[in-house]
Parts: sequence; structure tokens; C-alpha cells
Amino acid sequence: MKGKIFRLFILTIAMGLGVSFCFAGTIYAEEGESEEDGTAVDEGGTSISLSPVSNVMSLSSDSRYDDTFEVRNDGKSDMRIEVYAAPYSYIYSEEEDAYKLGFSNENKFTQIARWISFKDTEGNWSKKATYQIAAGKTLPIDYRVITPNNIPAGGQYAVIFAHTLTSTDSINGIRTEASPGLVLYGRSTEGESVISAEISDLKIEQSVTENGNTRNNFFASAKVKNTGNVDFSASGKLKVDAILGGGSYETPSERGRISIIPEAELVVSDEWENSPGFGLYKVTWTVTAAGETETIEKMVFVNPLIFIIIIIILLTIITVCIIIGVRKRKERRSRLAV
Repeated sequence: MKGKIFRLFILTIAMGLGVSFCFAGTIYAEEGESEEDGTAVDEGGTSISLSPVSNVMSLSSDSRYDDTFEVRNDGKSDMRIEVYAAPYSYIYSEEEDAYKLGFSNENKFTQIARWISFKDTEGNWSKKATYQIAAGKTLPIDYRVITPNNIPAGGQYAVIFAHTLTSTDSINGIRTEASPGLVLYGRSTEGESVISAEISDLKIEQSVTENGNTRNNFFASAKVKNTGNVDFSASGKLKVDAILGGGSYETPSERGRISIIPEAELVVSDEWENSPGFGLYKVTWTVTAAGETETIEKMVFVNPLIFIIIIIILLTIITVCIIIGVRKRKERRSRLAV
């Protein structure tokens, strides 16, 4: 009988370890899926930058506003650039089920793009202007915003591009161009400014997939839609507290907010990089936008493989103890019956 119990014990352990290794194989397969080629392409010597990269303006009807930005040629050769303004808006993509930034969609919030002109090298103001910048030099460019007699309430958004006209041939034969931009955030001083947001689709996930690669990190996301007529900032706070296991996380205070303009819905997210591979955690995700706050909580069990092994071993021990106990009781009854 003792031999049978021993064989039962060994068989149970083997089955438990087999199940455990199956779990382990599944996790390894998910983590080891295809890696993308990390080869970078040399794009030649074109290098251009703008300063500042954004500007907030208060706008009134029938007014003129003059300002300046700088374009720097960080490359090794002279370049020609063309400067112009374009609408700054987001367009919904059905294919990707997301809003994508675009520079051709005109609406009531992008009229400022038509109000902008630039001072060329001859001192004339025009919608487009070209300039020559020597290698390693910085060129100041004057621009002007002239508003019409009646401007709508809320925000006005445009981007000023500095597009290189001189392409550079790299050693790989690739012709390169660049178009850095300066985003203008106009705020009308007339009419009512409505700041309103919808926060939806809050999620807490144990892994994040990006470009076909899966990372087993804590990841949280939410959608924030601007339902008002002026831009606002949205932010998310991910907080992870360990119940069993080690380590904790909280979104750093210095992490940047995202700006959401009217008629756009963007994703707010955060990720705890290099998350622990084991433990039980309480995860809280809070999203704040335009005075609105939404929060969700979730208990996350990370890599329960070890717990599965422990439970199987404990169940095996309990089963063996029960069998031994039953056997002893039968033996005592047999002796008493005699």
C-alpha cells in the first residue's frame, strides 16, 4: 500500500510539473514573438530646427499681431527653405479607429491659417516665403497674424512649417527633406470659451503590444474627447501597489500632459516599464481632463506560475495525508474487529 501511495505522489507531482511547464511554454512563446529589424537608415546631412515649437496667442477681431521664430540650419551645407502656414486639426481614421493629425482639413477652428503671412528677404509680406540659411547659422523669421472683423469664439489652430527645398543625397542614395513646425494656439477674447471633455474606455492591461512586439508591462489607457471649443490639457496617473511581490509605481509628476484641440479624441496612456514578473498588485488608473476625472481599479495577478506549482504541491501533500489517514483508520478498525 505504501508503494502505491508513493507512486501516486510521484504521479501527481509529475502531472503538476507538466501543467506548469505548459504554462511556462505559453508565456515564453508570447514573449518571444518576432522582433522587428532595428536597422536605422542614414538620411544624410539635412538637419533643421525651429524655436519655439509652439506659441499661445490671445486674438481679437480686426487686429494685427507680429511675432518672430528662429530656424537653425544644423547641417553641413547651405539650404533653402519655404515657410508657410497650414491648418492644425485631427481627422478620424476608420481603418485605425483613431484620430490622426492632419494639415489639410479646414474647419471653424483652423481659420487662423488663412490670417498668417511672412516677411520675405525683400521686406514684403506674403502667404509663403523662401529663405537661404548658411550651414550652422540661425535665421529669424517674422510672421504676422491679421484677424478679420469678426472671429469665432474659442480656439484657432495652425502650424507654421519650415520646409527644406534643398534635398541632400546621402551615401545610400536617399534624398532627404525636413519640415519642422511651430504650432499656434490662438484663443479668441470674444464670445464664450467652452471647456468640455468626455473621458471613456479606461483600461488597465498587463501587457502592451506595439509594432507587433508585446511587452509584459503594466499599461493603462483612456480616450479623451474635446467636446468644447478651446484646447485643454489631459493627463493620466497610473498607480501600482504591491500586495504580494515587490516594487511599486506611480506616474512621475514631471511626465508631460497632452494637449487636445476641439473636435479631437486622443489616447492618454502610461506604462510601467520593466514591471516585475511576479506578484499580486492593486492597480489604479486616473484620468483628468477639463475638470473631469475618471478612475478605475483592478487587481492584477502577474505570472501565477509559481502559485500554481505551490498549490499543486500542497494539494498533493493533502491528498497523500488523507489517503494515509483513511488507511490507518481502516487498519485500526480491522484490529478492533479481531
